[in-house]
Amino acid sequence: MPDPRTATIDRETGETTVSLTLNLDGSGAHDVATGVGFLDHMLELFARHGLVDLTVKATGDVHVDFHHTTEDVGICLGRALKEAVGEKTGIVRYGSIALPMEDALVTVALDLSGRPMLVWDVAFPAAKVGDFDTELVREFWQAVANAAGLNLHCVLHHGINAHHIAEAVFKGCARSLRAAVAVDPRQTGVPSSKGVL
Repeated sequence: MPDPRTATIDRETGETTVSLTLNLDGSGAHDVATGVGFLDHMLELFARHGLVDLTVKATGDVHVDFHHTTEDVGICLGRALKEAVGEKTGIVRYGSIALPMEDALVTVALDLSGRPMLVWDVAFPAAKVGDFDTELVREFWQAVANAAGLNLHCVLHHGINAHHIAEAVFKGCARSLRAAVAVDPRQTGVPSSKGVL
């Protein structure tokens, strides 16, 4: 296993400035300030349940809406994941969980395949949680999947509270990534018949 499995990504556009540091072998420590309160909450849950250390500092055009900041933080998280996991030698590669959060039940399954794909079957019963557009949850994970080369499936089985559904998605992704990036002591190379991921 490479030591340490960390990455820092800095990204600046005409809409946002993002600095993100990820440690895959962390303890869940987090220091997150994006200017988007609900996104901060979700990222803190992601760090805690993924047992990754995560620092995010972002400023963006939140006077317009939260879209650009949310998407660009997702891009940076995906890039950091791709860099930190490296050549993927010795990792489990796959992760999945059926995660309950009060009324919500979400299944997340993922593959660190290097081939980006998001399959999204999550319908929110409300357009907003506070002032956060719930459609941005999908935009965030689409950005992560694209930037990380991640095959990600998210399926909502049932749920009536939009906050709980979003929380189940983020926790489910965190737990599944935690399983996928774990080191398998029986895996001597890259977990693929191709020999590369």
